Amino acid sequence: MSLDRIDRQILSLLQEDGRMTNVELAERVGLTAPPCLRRVRALEEGGAIRGYHAALDPLSLGYGITVFALVSLKSQAESDLAAFERHIADIPEVRECHMLNGEIDFILKIVATDLKSFQEMLTTQLTTADNVASVKTSLTIRTSKALPGIPVPEA
Repeated sequence: MSLDRIDRQILSLLQEDGRMTNVELAERVGLTAPPCLRRVRALEEGGAIRGYHAALDPLSLGYGITVFALVSLKSQAESDLAAFERHIADIPEVRECHMLNGEIDFILKIVATDLKSFQEMLTTQLTTADNVASVKTSLTIRTSKALPGIPVPEA
């Protein structure tokens, strides 16, 4: 997909505020509403925009703990990697799962209401999963940067 300057502006603005109206978006990029909407639809259909969501505050919903878990598997056969990914997909507290290159196979971002609930999830759903060799965890103390999305370079 080839993106021009206006497409990149649209992506950057929508990433900052996905609730922006098409009229406001069009004004900010220097278009009228109909061609702006056509561009947004083309960016959605082309896969540059995968979706829209609300950024929720974990504390207001009772999730006081964020943990990063480094998971090593006993086997790195593709079927075993895929089985682990399927298992993780069914654990709602696991918010992100990234396969890594190197000594560690996966890094997970996990939220929990408290230490006890995290420990229960860890010992009943993660460390006991098939093919898991080890899990090393680190609780976050604070988050100093958490930007959504990706940087959109100018054309």
